[in-house]
Amino acid sequence: MKTVELYLIRHGKTPGNEEKRYVGRTEENLSEKGRRELLEKQAPAAEILFSSPMKRCVESCQCLYPGMEPIEIDAFREIDFGTFEGKNYQELSGDKDYQSWIDSGGTMAFPQGESRQDFIQRNLAGFQELLTVLRGLPKDKITAAAVVHGGTIMSILSGAHGGDYYDYQIPNGEGYRVCIKLEEKDFQILSAERI
Repeated sequence: MKTVELYLIRHGKTPGNEEKRYVGRTEENLSEKGRRELLEKQAPAAEILFSSPMKRCVESCQCLYPGMEPIEIDAFREIDFGTFEGKNYQELSGDKDYQSWIDSGGTMAFPQGESRQDFIQRNLAGFQELLTVLRGLPKDKITAAAVVHGGTIMSILSGAHGGDYYDYQIPNGEGYRVCIKLEEKDFQILSAERI
């Protein structure tokens, strides 16, 4: 059995985040403010680093963990917002598809995009990929970090630890410290607390 201390960290702000846009599949660099905020942070120590392959996450890794090369997990990409991509709530106000999505509590699939359930399943598969890498390390106690998207954190924690998806919503550059008991074929999240 291994014990893992995993830091799930949301990437820094992008121009789209600052304008409260739905930024999913769109590749964006960090904004100047987002980069500056990360460079001023003291990142939690990590022996191994994981990341979504999207620019904003890889760039955030460079700010928080300079000199460390992240292991990119494709399944950690942000959700596909479909026709809402790149727009904000003001631009979508009055759109009947947007109102239907709001009325569903965010559970309905985005028009021409991904459903929350599919997104959660994809991220949980990515989480299993991360755990497989950690199982292969020759240590019993491991400290790791994963720089990912807000939705990825919400998916992993609600899907693997319990609670509602929106219970785990966090601002850019913030995250959770997750303690995991890792066995050969199974795992248990013992705790998840904001950092």
